[in-house]
Amino acid sequence: MIDETKAKELLALAKEASDNAYAPYSKFKVGACALFENGMLYKGCNVENASYGLCLCAERNALSSAITSGQKEKLAAIAIFSPNTKFCYPCGACRQWIWEFSSNTLIIVEDNEQKPEITVISALLPKAFEL
Repeated sequence: MIDETKAKELLALAKEASDNAYAPYSKFKVGACALFENGMLYKGCNVENASYGLCLCAERNALSSAITSGQKEKLAAIAIFSPNTKFCYPCGACRQWIWEFSSNTLIIVEDNEQKPEITVISALLPKAFEL
């Protein structure tokens, strides 16, 4: 389990990543910070495209960076932050991506009081696609 101090640290890193978001169309910036079981951290931000279907979410960007770096451990937690809204939960595609790396991954978002709210991916995606 992740304590509130660690959750706040991950949210701060996700907030930092959101500063780099490329969101000229929606103006909806998102940052993510993925924590793996070996303690490694990977950040990502959303990258938009004029063809919306080609956009890349912050969560998938962070996970892609982890895989590109050779990460083999399970995903322990991912913090997601947007300066545009609170309770910035992952979209459906990102929920499936997160599930792929562990059905026990903790999802950390910021609540209305700027405190971490923590849930598990299996609560957000109870019937994930699995082989």
